[in-house]
Order: sequence, then C-alpha cells, then structure tokens
Amino acid sequence: MYPTFFDVLTTRADARARAAEQVGAVLLVTVLTAVAAQVSLPLPFTPVPFTFQPMVVLVGAAALGSRRGMASQILYLALGLAGLPVFAASPLLPQGVARLIGPTGGYLMSYPLAALVAGYLAERGFDRRYFTFVLAMTAGLAIVFAGGVGWLALTEPLPSALAAGFYPFVLADLAKLLVAAGVMPALWRLTGFDR
Repeated sequence: MYPTFFDVLTTRADARARAAEQVGAVLLVTVLTAVAAQVSLPLPFTPVPFTFQPMVVLVGAAALGSRRGMASQILYLALGLAGLPVFAASPLLPQGVARLIGPTGGYLMSYPLAALVAGYLAERGFDRRYFTFVLAMTAGLAIVFAGGVGWLALTEPLPSALAAGFYPFVLADLAKLLVAAGVMPALWRLTGFDR
C-alpha cells in the first residue's frame, strides 16, 4: 500500500497534531465539494444540474485516501441534511432532506462510495501516473453515474433516466476527468514525492 499525498505531507509524530491535520484536511475537501456545488449550470431538459462536484470528490479522495475521502463526503451530506446551503441551487427543491430524496439524491448519496473507491485506488498508487489516475477517476465517476441514474430510474423508465441523468453529462464529465486526472500526478512530481 502506498502513502497518500496527504500522508506524505503530514508526518508529525504528535498524535494530536496529526489528528488535527486529518480533521482539517477532511473539512477542506468537504468545503471544496460545497463550493463546487455552487458552480452549477441548470439545464432546461433535466432536473440534474451540471457541476464540478464529481471531480472535487474524486481528486480530494485521492489526496486524502479512502477513509478520509469517504468521511469528507459523509460530512458534506450531513451538512446538507442539516439544511446548510451546500447543495447546488435548485428552483424546485429547498436545501436539506428534500435534495436527497429529489432527482439528484442518487448522485449525492453516491459520493461517499465514489470517494472510497478513488481513495482506495490512490492508496495502491493509481494517483501517481496520469493513465492509472484516469482509470481510478473513471471508476469513481461510474459509481456516481450508477447512483444517479439508478435513483432516477426508481421513478421513471431507464431510457428516460439515462436521457436525464447520463447522456447530457457523460462527455463533459469525461472531458473534466481527463483534465482533473493530471492534478495528482503533477502534485507528486512537483513536490518530488513520486520518487
């Protein structure tokens, strides 16, 4: 198992300092996920907005590792359930529980699992090279799409769920993924920790 980027940046021996760094890192990724949700583009033909959240979830989890990455997304969902304005803007649903039972609920609820998988693969060195990080992020993105489309398919036929939650986003998300996949390998190279 490889150390994550977070692990190599934080090598404090003091358990309290290390725990504080871990909490801080989880909070940072949670906040970045919430910020990415605010940069959303509603599309007139689907209740699902276009956001940068999946890329933040996956890159953040790769940097943190599986458990901390998953924790950041569980915290994100908990803040949203508490009614804080962390989810993407919606003209139809208020912040809070309604978002998780609404049309975007499947995407949101898939974030912890997607983060777990991306973080797990990063712990196996997949985030050190571009091609393998593309594979890790694709695995995480597949989980997000499966959760989102599966959730939509509970209330509409699968072809309609795919038309509303997959087809309009897949090419743009793959393009975002190809760009975002360069982040972690570049960080490893820039810091010299990839040796």
